[in-house]
Amino acid sequence: MMRNVVEKLERAITSSDDIEDVVEAVRTCLVARLTLRGWLPEEAMAVNAEGYARHLLHRDPAGRFTVVAMVWGPGQRTPIHDHAGVWCVEGVYSGCIRVTSYDLRARNGKRCRFEACRELTQDIGCAGALIPPVEYHVIENPEDIPAITVHVYGGELETCNVFEPDGDGYHTMVARALSYTSSCEEAAAK
Repeated sequence: MMRNVVEKLERAITSSDDIEDVVEAVRTCLVARLTLRGWLPEEAMAVNAEGYARHLLHRDPAGRFTVVAMVWGPGQRTPIHDHAGVWCVEGVYSGCIRVTSYDLRARNGKRCRFEACRELTQDIGCAGALIPPVEYHVIENPEDIPAITVHVYGGELETCNVFEPDGDGYHTMVARALSYTSSCEEAAAK
């Protein structure tokens, strides 16, 4: 069933040359599948007690997109981060997540000051999108049960910038290499 999802995502990715149109087509495709069960491999639903899990589901051979399942244990969250210029569609497969978006208010080298501008709590079937430069956000699981989100990135997200609080209202930007908790590509291809 994942193969069918990938085929539909491929069509969405190639549907237009306009990035906003592509992202909306991907969001529509993902939303239509978030309430369906059985297409995520069992391995892609495993919680990581040490932090949220990133399970690779599909890496497009042409490098156009990547599909990742992320599993959030109770209370797990990201720091404020960006997507290093890569667009993303994020949708809830199970549980509930809270996404807080931030506006960059000041920057001095690697020191940044942010202001929270929007907070959304999303349940199963909901999906949002990030198109850089609007990309600063935190994702967290506010519930006491695990949550699973599916992310479609406009390429391979290998690094991002995280913003560590300095204690004076500013955050220091730190580049972070990203890795996968597991690769479920073979299981997902079935």
